[in-house]
Amino acid sequence: MNDRLPAVVEGYLEAVDRADRETAVGLALGLLDTGWSAADVLVDLVAAAQREIGLRWQTGRWSIAQEHAATHVSDLVVSAVASRTPVPTPRGHAVMACVEGEWHALAARIVAETVRAAGWRVTFLGASVPARHLVSYLHQTGPDMVLLSCVQPNRLVRAARMIEACRSAGVPVIAGGPGFGPEGRWATAVGATAWGATARDAARLLDRHRHPGFAAGPVRPAGSDEYVAVLRRRREVVERAVRAVAPPPEHAEELATAVAHLVDALAAAIRVGDPQLLVDFAGWQVELLSTRPGRTGLLDTVLAGCASVLAEHPTARDYVQHARAAVAETTA
Repeated sequence: MNDRLPAVVEGYLEAVDRADRETAVGLALGLLDTGWSAADVLVDLVAAAQREIGLRWQTGRWSIAQEHAATHVSDLVVSAVASRTPVPTPRGHAVMACVEGEWHALAARIVAETVRAAGWRVTFLGASVPARHLVSYLHQTGPDMVLLSCVQPNRLVRAARMIEACRSAGVPVIAGGPGFGPEGRWATAVGATAWGATARDAARLLDRHRHPGFAAGPVRPAGSDEYVAVLRRRREVVERAVRAVAPPPEHAEELATAVAHLVDALAAAIRVGDPQLLVDFAGWQVELLSTRPGRTGLLDTVLAGCASVLAEHPTARDYVQHARAAVAETTA
């Protein structure tokens, strides 16, 4: 399988680039017929292709419309693979959810279907699940574990709140997704029982931590509550940045959203006690802006505005200085 994999993924990418659902679904089901497992198709084909699709959008090679069309086809492929996969007797019940504000649900669907194929009953709650609704559902259904997906680290404060709610309800959480940092370095800082890099990891971790109540209970508090003050001043930072940049009216909302995400990343960095989270997030924004003509100089202006508004918050000020230095080095 390994020798064929690059060519198979490339053929799949060509199909989704054309939004050719019949070819993409046929390719995936054909692999099942030749002996690939559901996990092989979902992880090594669909998930691998989605990483490349995201990269093509990030580098400006694909438009948002192309990315959306390709992702829709991949979603149909996941459904087709799931419908062809026999499900053994359930070994337990897991709930799969995306962090509130997280609308990238395909990766979570891939995890849900891989775990289901491994013999678990899985309830997939979808994108952007509010913490209060998740904990209410846990009390109603009593699952063994929650699988929580987070793609962007700027949503880690929300992830921490969701994990705290789950553990207070007696249900441990296995975290997944790049939002929890390289090698999941921030997962335990926000209270997760464990972190898995892939859908296969999620299935293995469920077996290891399958007993109800494992590592449940209150999450240890953050080292500093300064992140709360940062979030309270989020609107002020956004308004200051928009005034400083003075974008054309048609781009003002886009800029405001980007600044809000940056403030969220700063708050998340303070919450987990790691300035590298903000540095990495700012670096990602530099890379993204480099594909948009005339936008590369904006980030330092925005960070300077953050530093001005949050001057009386020492940790925030220090973390922003780290980020500005990294941005200056990157763009020099």
